[in-house]
Amino acid sequence: MANVLQRFNDWAKGIVLAIQEYFTLAWKAIRFIFARPFYGSDLAQQMDAIGVQSLGIVLLTGFFTGMVLALQSSVQLKTFGATIYIGRLVSASMIRELGPVLAGLMVAGRVGSGIAAQLGSMKVTEQIDALNTLGTDPIKKLVTPRVLAALIMLPVLTIINDLVGIIGGNVIASAYVGLPTSLYWRTVWEQIAAGGFTFRYIPNDFIQGIAKPFVFGGIIAVTACHYGLKTTGGTEGVGQATTRTVVTASILILIIDYFMTQVMLAVFAE
Repeated sequence: MANVLQRFNDWAKGIVLAIQEYFTLAWKAIRFIFARPFYGSDLAQQMDAIGVQSLGIVLLTGFFTGMVLALQSSVQLKTFGATIYIGRLVSASMIRELGPVLAGLMVAGRVGSGIAAQLGSMKVTEQIDALNTLGTDPIKKLVTPRVLAALIMLPVLTIINDLVGIIGGNVIASAYVGLPTSLYWRTVWEQIAAGGFTFRYIPNDFIQGIAKPFVFGGIIAVTACHYGLKTTGGTEGVGQATTRTVVTASILILIIDYFMTQVMLAVFAE
């Protein structure tokens, strides 16, 4: 019994320590954004790796998600003679939920694993120790550019994902259902306008759709850097770090999405 309690105690301490290290890393990475020196070339490189190189998978995901949404909803709406509302359903689903979540999951799988593998390889080959020896802070040099790039690029990818998804819905609505393109886009705008506006110009749906990927980007980058910098055990440890990054980031995205949705529904319902 004592051994069981000791193992449980060690496990609980390990969890608390990991959470503390996670948030400490996040705080340092964000704080270093506003401190010199500023590694602009590293930031540009990471923005290309996270944003530009992820564009293909985001375009495919968004386009076919929009097509599937329109196809499935057309079957149900046809029963009630309400196929003209396909645009409203597709736009609401893509902008509020599916666009941010799918973009986050795709980037977590592609970029998160890559960041963890890069930093993990540097850790096991003692390159990070060499940076410390040279007087360069590894967090500022390696983590901050990746976190900042993710915070910038994931909202951009989400906007593209939303737009492509709505276009995919238009393709199905026009070719399969026979809904005029002008009517489809009019219902899309009606849905966006129905959510209300902030400062009279910014749609509330747009705010909800951008706030989520901003948070998701931070989660992906910090999680990947956390596991990458904690890598031990050579190449096998690098593989474990990439797996843990993708699994943890995906789970956190889904959990945080629920709580952010709950908060935003309460805020924008007032």
